[in-house]
Amino acid sequence: MRIKITLLAVACSLVIGRPGHAGSVPVRAANGMVVCEEAIAAQVGIEAMQTGGNAIDGAVATAFALAVTLPTAGNIGGGGFLIYRPAEGEPVAYDFRETAPAAATADMWLNGGVYDPLRHHQSHLAVGVPGTVAGLYLAWSENGKLPWQRLVAPAIALASNGFEVTDGLARSLKQALPRLKKYPASMAQFTKGGTPFEAGDILKQPDLAKTLKRIGERGPAGFYEGETAELLVGEMQSGGGIITKNDLKGYAARKRQPIRGNYRGYEIISMPPPSSGGVTLVEMLNILEGYDLAEDGFSAARNVHRYTEAMRRAYEDRAQYLGDPDVNPLMPIQKLISKQYAQHLRNTISETGASKSAPDKFDWRPESSHTTHLSVVDSQRNAVALTYTLEQGYGSAIVVPGAGFLLNNEMGDFNPAPGLTNDQGLIGTDPNLTAPGKRMLSSMTPTIVAKDGQPFMVTGTPGGRTIINTVLQTILNVVDFQMNAQEAVDAGRIHHQWLPDEIWFEQFSLSPDTVEILQDSGHALVEKKWPSAAQVIVVDRDHGILEGGSDRRVPDGAAVGY
Repeated sequence: MRIKITLLAVACSLVIGRPGHAGSVPVRAANGMVVCEEAIAAQVGIEAMQTGGNAIDGAVATAFALAVTLPTAGNIGGGGFLIYRPAEGEPVAYDFRETAPAAATADMWLNGGVYDPLRHHQSHLAVGVPGTVAGLYLAWSENGKLPWQRLVAPAIALASNGFEVTDGLARSLKQALPRLKKYPASMAQFTKGGTPFEAGDILKQPDLAKTLKRIGERGPAGFYEGETAELLVGEMQSGGGIITKNDLKGYAARKRQPIRGNYRGYEIISMPPPSSGGVTLVEMLNILEGYDLAEDGFSAARNVHRYTEAMRRAYEDRAQYLGDPDVNPLMPIQKLISKQYAQHLRNTISETGASKSAPDKFDWRPESSHTTHLSVVDSQRNAVALTYTLEQGYGSAIVVPGAGFLLNNEMGDFNPAPGLTNDQGLIGTDPNLTAPGKRMLSSMTPTIVAKDGQPFMVTGTPGGRTIINTVLQTILNVVDFQMNAQEAVDAGRIHHQWLPDEIWFEQFSLSPDTVEILQDSGHALVEKKWPSAAQVIVVDRDHGILEGGSDRRVPDGAAVGY
């Protein structure tokens, strides 16, 4: 397969902090653009659009290619969310989150009455019913232009013929080696007979190519039925998992109404539950709309304080209310995203002192940062924001023998057991307990911003629970601080998630004086390495040109346009 990079944002060392530093120049293109975490996959999406496809075609082709070239998060064995805003018509949300198998129970993570984190996160039981293939097919069947086989073909070629391993992929595979060693099929696929791949080696995945070919020929039936399903269920049976042929055949992606809000005259279109992203994002934007952020400046202590207090309140609501809407139909979503509720919350914020999060010793359990996002805009200005994942990097680390794809460990996103909430970070509240067919709560936040009836910005990122706040800050950076796409991605970030009661801040993102002011106001601050890879497209306000910004915190991201 011909892979030719036409316009590529070059990965380089990153100086984080004040916006506008040297090197924060976006990729610009007149017609279409794909921004994602791997350059070959981005080019695959561009070529789909150059040959008559639209943004949905570009996104589907890119997503299948990422399943080959970005195995840590690109996938067919996981799930995710897609927001589509057509140039004409109403936006739509596609939910292809994984589901719990029919045999799942709320207490299945207990071993002899004691919570077992290995069972919850590192076992065949941790695998949810995959949704990616069904979700991509549903979005394509309703909106795509090119033939389905045409969109899967580049991924088949990449898996069959192989591609050159980058330094970033080589490092990633070496880091995953201790987990992969448990599974012979995983070692066979991602090592050279037990020897790690090095940069410049060619990685071929013939079993994955065969699975992708079945998907290309039969659509979802090539995954959820027939040989692929038999191989997946066989691995479940041999490893003690509970996914059955009926679970696979019964999986259905959902079409949902997006969460919609308004921030300073910009329309916000984001993902509804079972993603917590859209509700939490709009709630925070509504709170912050009551402040003149631009007056004080990008990283001023007063603004960081305001961000923190908005985050604190929205994440508390997230924990209390949000889950799978098919199981929790009474979630107060309209209240949470209303301007009136935001005003009430804003009135509880002091401009001079930090609030306190309670209970004092409570903490969240970890949420994996190993997700990936892609943003797409085509020549007609159809726009797609797609975030999907295997949960942990390389998911469960289990490659299905003979089928060549990694399985997720998304069941780990369910709460551990009824009532099991403690100071070690476990949450046992009802909305996100394990149940048959249930979708687990997520932080993924694919988002499209529109202005005056036209697309203005496409944004999203991996990063676990930091996802929502990273998306928030990319929007603030562009709307309030007039940054271009690359500046908005490069700018330093902060995060607060209600509990633990501390501000996480990226190195160089806050000045020593700002840190001191915040500490004097009662905030606790912790410097962190940022677990995200934002992928942003902005439509230039004056000329309509597309700007692409790919996160240089990760090694292989790219913005490709034509």
